[in-house]
Parts: sequence; structure tokens; C-alpha cells
Amino acid sequence: MQIPADRIDAARARVPLAFQAPLPVRVRRAALWALFLGLIAWCLYDFNMTPARVLEGLGRLGRVFSFMFPPHVWTSWAEFSEIAQGLGETLAIAFLGTLLGAIFAYPLSFLGAKTINRLGWLRHGARRGFDLIRAFETLILALIFIRAFGLGPLPGILAIAVSEIGTFAKLFSEALENTSNKPIEGVKASGGSRLQQIRFGIAPQVNPVILSILLYNFESNVRSGTILGIVGAGGIGFLLSDRIAAYKWDEAWSIIFLIIAMVYVIDWLSGLIRSRLIGASELAK
Repeated sequence: MQIPADRIDAARARVPLAFQAPLPVRVRRAALWALFLGLIAWCLYDFNMTPARVLEGLGRLGRVFSFMFPPHVWTSWAEFSEIAQGLGETLAIAFLGTLLGAIFAYPLSFLGAKTINRLGWLRHGARRGFDLIRAFETLILALIFIRAFGLGPLPGILAIAVSEIGTFAKLFSEALENTSNKPIEGVKASGGSRLQQIRFGIAPQVNPVILSILLYNFESNVRSGTILGIVGAGGIGFLLSDRIAAYKWDEAWSIIFLIIAMVYVIDWLSGLIRSRLIGASELAK
């Protein structure tokens, strides 16, 4: 059904802002878009991202990819054992780093949740502390710990653990704040103490969310562990960096393929664990 033009004109006269934004708003939007596009153009110019350079780089990238095929095939376990040990070390670094970060972050998260901690100054101080920890990138922490503890898996574990303390504490505290008060009131009405209210009223609500966070971050830390190995923090990344430095591109591609396969398997297993412990119906919501 087509609306008559006179009715449209009458509505435009009655509520003009519904049809067109005021002039100051339009000018402000245009200025913001101009600033945004100008910033992009300046970045492209300052970083020398010219079409000729991009095309030249794509040509070199194609030659690198051509060196990777066919991928290297290890014909014996003695030849493959070093790679398998590196993959296992990366998994161990990610697992221990995630576990240690969660162990320290869980009690700290109660300080940052307003449903638990009623002291505003302490709660805000804890949240700013979480932000401060998260400000340090895992790679930077790994370099610091390598300087302190030397090369090997230990710096990688500590780097992931410290980085995850800030991340987990923030996410856990937000999960605590999003809980319902009805179970807490039920425990309180039955004479439960404050600790029992947390144990029986809050914890059952947040445990599935915490488990999902842990599994997702573990997957992410497996990928981070490969990067940490490049700087000397153990794992498969050191072997990958060694193969690339030696121009053994076929072996590098085989290692990359194994890393991708490992991440896929971990993703499948974590989804299976979530469906078993949390329930498929909860995941579908």
C-alpha cells in the first residue's frame, strides 16, 4: 500500500527530526567520517602501503608457499619424536598456565564482584588491578620471565598464568555479578551463612560459565604457546622458528599443519566436555 504524498508531507512537518537529522548533527557526522577516512589514508601513506609494494609482497608470499609444497613427511618415529615432544610441551605449557591463572584468579574475582564485595573502594581497586595485569601482553611477560628464569617451558607457563590472572579475574567477577538473587535468598531464608550463600546460591550458577571460560582460554593459550616458543619459552614454536630460519619450508609447513590439527582436536574435545558437563540445552541458548 502506497502512502499518499500529502500524508508524508504532513508527517514531515509534524516530526521533521524523524525524516532528517538536524544540521549540526549532519555536520558532526560528516566531520567524523572525514576524520576517520583521513586517518586511514594517513596510515596507508605513512606505512608505505602502496599497490606496487602489496603486489610485490604477494608475489614473494606465493614463492614462499611454493617452497612449502609438498610438505615434509617424517618416515620414522625417531625423526618425528622431536616434533611430538614439542607439541606435547606446548600443550603442557598452555594447560599449566591456564590452571595456575584460574587458581589465583578465582578468589580474586570475589573482590571485584559487587554482589560479593560491598566495599566500593576495595572493589574498584581490585578491578583496576585486573586491568593493570591484563595490560601486559603475554609475549612481553615471557621475555621478562626468560630473563629471570632462563630458557625453557617455565617462563612460558608463568607468562600465561600471570596474563590469565587478570583476564580470568575480570571475567569471573562479571559472571558473579550476573547471578540471580533468588537462590541466594532461599539459602539465606533457610538460615545459611554468607559463605553458604556463596557456596550453594552463587557457585552453582557461575560454575558452568567459569568452565566455558577456562576451556575457551585453554584453546587460545595453546595457540599463544606456539608464539612463546619462538622467543625461547619452550614448545613447538622454537622448532618452527628453527625450521623457518634454516629455510626448511616443507618441514615448517608440516609443523604448522600439526599445530592446526592439534587446535582442531582441542576445540572438538572442549566442545564435548562443555556439552557433557554444562548440557547441550544450555549451550544452545
